[in-house]
Amino acid sequence: MTQFKGTHLVRRDGKGRVSIPAPFRAQLKTAAGHAAVVLRPSHKHACIEGWHPDAFNAQAAQVQQLPRFSDEEDDLALALYSDAVDAEPDREGRIVLARELADHAILGDEVAFIGAGSHFQIWEPQAAARRIAEARERARVLRMTLPPAPPATPIPVPLTAGGGS
Repeated sequence: MTQFKGTHLVRRDGKGRVSIPAPFRAQLKTAAGHAAVVLRPSHKHACIEGWHPDAFNAQAAQVQQLPRFSDEEDDLALALYSDAVDAEPDREGRIVLARELADHAILGDEVAFIGAGSHFQIWEPQAAARRIAEARERARVLRMTLPPAPPATPIPVPLTAGGGS
């Protein structure tokens, strides 16, 4: 299971490239052994989301569970897929952030990569700090907790014939 963790500040170069932090690149390895990422503008925040291709593609199954041709299915499909782009880091781990994505996130010369578990987000650093503080405060005020873990499934112990030594 892919888990993006931590916050990493990196600089954009003159060509709009950023180096994906090494811990994130490790999580982006595909079955073929190379790194790949799906980038999309967040439909909730002024940031860019980065997804492992398998995790992003798994969302298609969830969208397909919505009633076909419903407003919800149509809106969510467009929000998720219309501006998504595939990217492969170069040998130095750099990707180009398309102008439309960078403009959506109001990025300058420095960007913050923030781990969000199943995906990561790319923010303008001060906006990232505000968003993290907001999320922590909301979690504190609302006393958010995780749902209980499902009970562990006992591992069956095979019985042997003949019973003993």
